[in-house]
Amino acid sequence: MSTHIETDCVIVGGGPAGLMLALALLRHGVEVTVVEKHADFLRDFRGDTIHPSTQELLADLGLLDDFLARPHDDMPRVSVSWQGAELVLADFTRLPTRRKVMTFMPQWDFLDLLADAAARHPGFVLLRETRIGGLVRDGGRVAGVTGTGPDGEVTIRARLVVDASGRDSDIRAAAGLQPQGVAASMDVLWFRLSKQPGDAYPFIQAGSGMIITIDRGDFFQIAHVIPAGTWNGADADLSAMKDRIARISPRMADAAAAVAADDVHLLRVRLERLRRWYVDGMLCIGDAAHAMSPAGGVGINLAIQDAVAAARILGPVLRAGSPTTADLRHVQRRRTPPTRVTQFVQRRLQGPLIAERAPDAPLPLPLRLLRDHPRLAHLTGRFVGLGARPERLDEAL
Repeated sequence: MSTHIETDCVIVGGGPAGLMLALALLRHGVEVTVVEKHADFLRDFRGDTIHPSTQELLADLGLLDDFLARPHDDMPRVSVSWQGAELVLADFTRLPTRRKVMTFMPQWDFLDLLADAAARHPGFVLLRETRIGGLVRDGGRVAGVTGTGPDGEVTIRARLVVDASGRDSDIRAAAGLQPQGVAASMDVLWFRLSKQPGDAYPFIQAGSGMIITIDRGDFFQIAHVIPAGTWNGADADLSAMKDRIARISPRMADAAAAVAADDVHLLRVRLERLRRWYVDGMLCIGDAAHAMSPAGGVGINLAIQDAVAAARILGPVLRAGSPTTADLRHVQRRRTPPTRVTQFVQRRLQGPLIAERAPDAPLPLPLRLLRDHPRLAHLTGRFVGLGARPERLDEAL
């Protein structure tokens, strides 16, 4: 069997950027089809942070109460335990937002919230278990996508294709768009730790490396930052990982001892972006346009703000016809400056995150500044919580 769909906009990738873009375009009366390769959102995502600026967008969409009704934890300040010393990295309590907190929510709950809200619009279609592998072309213009779903071949024709499928996008390559990268000096090991009653760890622990702990109720999800290229899954790598964890967080050593090499998933950090985010008829946003380091946890926020800017610029255009390359260029020009600023900061943070340090080594300079000038935490809180260029759904351009 084959399925043929005609729509105004097809979005490849049902992540935060793709679903937020769908919601924002639906508000403009644009018909949207989102294509997601998985059957559901129940996977171990690498980010559970919902920033204050994103919560402001949810309030604008009338979804904040629904959001807060789902399981979540709030953090008004982000602190780090650096070799036993507690320091505030970012303080959100003075932000000009309705909720002055970073919120942690399993990303599958957040995506379900956005998908459910989009489904209340008659012009929305969500295709699950559908893998997109090719582009439909009309002359020199991209005019849709092709792929395979549970019932066979799928062809979706649209006035605009948006690639929100992430850093390993197939259709980005098919469109001839190749990212340019900056060598990343770190990778991330992603694994679960068992949780016993009363167990608790700081969100960020650092020293000779870094451990980020996400409490998911029945277990802890761990992101352990390591030097790039040092993990091959060998017994020696696993032993070295456990030794580092014991040095950074002695309380975590017993739980980490039970981790096997097969339990550990490697995220190779890439810091890259496209020189051009578009071809005629197709636009890339989020990680498809600019892969981010996990430093600062700002990748999801940046991708969502791409989506909001794209909807504001392209929504009225799509309601009337097909976007031109000048329209797509407008989106890139608006979102390139905050992307460059964010990636610059992330590059500067890579070294301090992974450097090997003696137990009596002095604090790195950025942490000394935060310790000696606590008000700086409000500036870092603004950068992390809002982003370099916050976007609002109805803001004038």
